[in-house]
Amino acid sequence: MKQLALDIGLATGPTLDRFFAGPNEAALQHLRLAAGVGSSEATRSPVPTYLWGEPGSGKTHLLQAVRQALREQGSSVGWLDPSVGEPPDFDEHWAAVVMDDVHLYSTAQQATAFNWFVNAISPASGSQRWVLAAGDLPPADLPLRDDLRSRLGWGHVFQLQLLGEAERRAVLRQEADARGVFLGDDVMDYMLNRFSRDLGSLMQLLDQLDAFALRTQRAITIPLLKTMLESE
Repeated sequence: MKQLALDIGLATGPTLDRFFAGPNEAALQHLRLAAGVGSSEATRSPVPTYLWGEPGSGKTHLLQAVRQALREQGSSVGWLDPSVGEPPDFDEHWAAVVMDDVHLYSTAQQATAFNWFVNAISPASGSQRWVLAAGDLPPADLPLRDDLRSRLGWGHVFQLQLLGEAERRAVLRQEADARGVFLGDDVMDYMLNRFSRDLGSLMQLLDQLDAFALRTQRAITIPLLKTMLESE
């Protein structure tokens, strides 16, 4: 059977409300407070926040969700990840700086990240900006320049845990319900047993399967999933 190379992106519209916290409730509540979700105003700490954990633990989802939440409030946000080849200079209009996959930053991106960090914490004008970053490793183990590594570990640090199988099933059910589609237990078993159990990959697979079902006007079944794979 053909193996899919899956990568979660913005297709499913990450939000903090749709993040299934499981063992990561403390990190989620911290981000909700900092982003002002569900309250009249944000309660951001003047110190940075760093999330770390294995791939598939939800780091990128959370960072993208925070960025979207701040944008919906009318705030602009600086965003940096390894795919940004020519990042802009720090913008005084930014309400926050968000940096994903910092463990993969090039030397030039590390210089940008350090510049953004310093300008956010000690701005030329206005109050301090929130710095939110994420990587696969704890701050002390990041393969980054010393001054950036030490700053990333200076504030709130949360380790994200991978969800267990029951929790992954709950997320799949929640996401299918949000799309208005029925995902039978047999299809869910097939997805969990035949594909990467990484939650991000499973979400992208569900997104692809939902789109294929819409195009073919068929219900989501194991035969439909096999047909989709064969058409890739």
